[in-house]
Amino acid sequence: MVDLGAAPGGWTQVAVARTGAAEGSGTVIAVDIEGMEPIAGARIVRTDIRESSGALREALGGPADVVLSDMAAPTIGHRATDHLRTKALGEEAFAFARDRLAPGGAFVVKAFAGGAHADLMRAINLAFEEVRTLKPPASRPESPETYIVAKRYRGTATG
Repeated sequence: MVDLGAAPGGWTQVAVARTGAAEGSGTVIAVDIEGMEPIAGARIVRTDIRESSGALREALGGPADVVLSDMAAPTIGHRATDHLRTKALGEEAFAFARDRLAPGGAFVVKAFAGGAHADLMRAINLAFEEVRTLKPPASRPESPETYIVAKRYRGTATG
């Protein structure tokens, strides 16, 4: 399992618990451009996913079963700009997932609902058998934040 935009580590902790990675039953790779504190059961890779990273490929050791992206650009309060910046990160996460997911794998990505959101949804729908959008209960009602949950990847990862 790969957690993109992992800092400060909340989703990584959940992934470690769910996969049993702390007991050696699964693998969790936490990836962030920023540093983060160690988390038992997770391997932390500090890198930018837009750059080729040998350390990240080595940590994965092959295709991932799940790619989770909670990446979001720092918001500036201008809704259209915030939306486009987060959409761009979602597209980067999707490109990463297409390259690294095993057939049948799952992809979860933070997205801001809005006009440009539809393009990303269309692309994800073509790559996965099941796609849905969820709004977490913890998200403020006025927030455009949602998550796209895609299951059963149709493609083939290059690892």
